[in-house]
Amino acid sequence: MTIPIPDEALLTELERLALGVASEAALVVTERGAAGAVSATKSTPTDVVTEMDRRAQALIADRIRSLRPADAFFGEEDGSAAGTSGLTWVVDPIDGTVNYVYDIPAYAVSVAAVVGDPRVPGQWRPVAGAVVNPVSGERFWARAGGGAWRQRGRLPATRLAVSTQSDLGLSLVGTGFGYAASTRAWQARVLAPILPRVRDIRRFGSAALDLCRVAEGSLDAFYERGLNPWDLAAGWLLVTEAGGVVTGLGDGPPDSDLLVAGGAAAGPLRALLADILAKVGPHPSPGPSA
Repeated sequence: MTIPIPDEALLTELERLALGVASEAALVVTERGAAGAVSATKSTPTDVVTEMDRRAQALIADRIRSLRPADAFFGEEDGSAAGTSGLTWVVDPIDGTVNYVYDIPAYAVSVAAVVGDPRVPGQWRPVAGAVVNPVSGERFWARAGGGAWRQRGRLPATRLAVSTQSDLGLSLVGTGFGYAASTRAWQARVLAPILPRVRDIRRFGSAALDLCRVAEGSLDAFYERGLNPWDLAAGWLLVTEAGGVVTGLGDGPPDSDLLVAGGAAAGPLRALLADILAKVGPHPSPGPSA
């Protein structure tokens, strides 16, 4: 499917809006207090939601609606809305909520504008987006054709480039795990034969930040199953704009079955995963990741 990309002027507008609202929400997220405590669970008792998740998403939705009322909205928490412009804002108000609850500084606000329908695998793609780490203050952003960028504090913005490491044995690889016990058991069977074939494995607990690390080259590659559009939309764009690739098990776009991202190591990792999955067998039904 060919998905039309907005013109440069609109892409720039979307990029600035994504970065602005993600930065504003990140400031709100730092005001932890009682709103940082678990207020509900979703798919399993370990799949948690805080009041801050809801507050941050509401803020983002309100800001976007006031500036672009014709756009659709699709967030991790309740509050999705239809639109007429052909653009949808895909939002994770706190990616890495478990880290947030435990005060581990590896969580982020992720905001992306996409074309197509993010509810239908293979029928959408991100065109502008931003990821902001509220603790470190790091801000990542990109638009289609504009490169991927990172800013730390008051330092000048830096254009990102993925790793050129092609030897999987020398590659640092990130991954994540689902909430359901059956999913984790399957993921462990997949991970075991990968461990001796790579430099090492990292599991930080935020897919959005993992993809930012791939974009900046501090991870050579990343894979995970069970990701939702809000987990990967902004990060997907950052990786591709940094010169990397983001796919499923084959050459097609990522979906809930699998995402593989990286620079030169992405192809070898995808080939290794295909071989392992053929031996391990089918996974449980897709579910959200921790």
